[in-house]
Amino acid sequence: MPTHTEPLPHTAPPRVAARDLDVVPVRHYGRWAAVVAAVAALVGLVGSLARNANVHWDVVGDYLFASLVFDGLATTLWLTAAAMALGLGLGTVIAVMRLSANPVLYGLSSLFVWFFRGTPLLVQIIFWGYAAALYQYVLIGIPFTDVTFLRAETNSLLTPSVAALLALGLNEAAYASEIVRAGIQSVDAGQTEAAHSLGMRPALTMRRVVLPQAMRVIVPPMGNETINMLKMTALVSVIAAHDLMSNIQAVYAQNYQVIPLLVVASIWYLALVSVLSVPQAWLERRYGRGSATDRTSPVRRLFVGAAAALRGKETVR
Repeated sequence: MPTHTEPLPHTAPPRVAARDLDVVPVRHYGRWAAVVAAVAALVGLVGSLARNANVHWDVVGDYLFASLVFDGLATTLWLTAAAMALGLGLGTVIAVMRLSANPVLYGLSSLFVWFFRGTPLLVQIIFWGYAAALYQYVLIGIPFTDVTFLRAETNSLLTPSVAALLALGLNEAAYASEIVRAGIQSVDAGQTEAAHSLGMRPALTMRRVVLPQAMRVIVPPMGNETINMLKMTALVSVIAAHDLMSNIQAVYAQNYQVIPLLVVASIWYLALVSVLSVPQAWLERRYGRGSATDRTSPVRRLFVGAAAALRGKETVR
C-alpha cells in the first residue's frame, strides 16, 4: 500500500546580524610579492646608476639647464606642435578622401598613404634636407613653357627647420589619416542617415555629428602619436635642425661626454612625455564618458586599492 509522508516543515536559516559577521579581506600575497620584487629591482638599478662613476653626474648637472639645451627644447616643442597640426589637418582631409565614393579622390589619398607609410621617416627627413641636390631651384609657372611666376633657390626655401617640418608633418598625415578613418567608420551609419534626413549637408554632418562621436576612438591613438612625434623629432638631428638632440650631439662631439649628455636628453624627453600624458589622459576621460571602459588612472586605482585594504584591516580589528 502506498504510504503518504508528510513534508518536513520548512525551517529558515537563523538570521545573523551584520555586526556579528567576521569580515576577512581577500589576501593578495602574489601581488604584494610582485610589488616588493619590482621595487627592489628598481632601487637596485637606481642605486647602481647613482654610484656609477662613468655616468659623470657632475657633467649631467652642468648641462641639464644649459642655454643650448633650452634652445633645443624650444625647437623640439615647436616642431612637435607644428608637425602634429599639419599631420592632423591634412590627415583628416585624406581620411575623408579615402572614404569618398569618387575614385580619383580615393586613388590619390591611397597613393599618399602608401608612399609616406612605406618609406622610412629617416629617409624622408634626409630627402627633404638635401632636396637641393635634386632640384637646385624651385620654379612655379606654366608647365612646358618658359613662363615662370616664382624662382627661388631650394636651399633658401627648405631650411633645416622647414625640411624637418615637412618630413614630420607629411609622414604623420599618413598615419593620422588611418586613425581618423577608423574613428569615422566606428560611428554607426544611421547617425549620418538621420542627419541627412534632417536636411544637414554632408560637410555639416561630418563636422557636427560624425567627428564628435569619432573622437572617442581617435583621441587615444592620436595622443600616442603626439608623444611619438616628440621623440621622433630627434631624427632631424641628421640635417642639423637645432633641436634638442642636435644640440646634444654637437656638444658631445667636442667633449666626448656621450653618456652624460645622453642622460641629459633622456631626462628632458621623459619630462616632456610625462607632461603630455596629462592632457591625453584628461581627453580620454572626457570623450570616454558613458562607456563601460574604466578610464581611471593606474596611480589613482593603486591609492584607492591601498585605502580600501587599510579600511578592511581596521574593520577586522
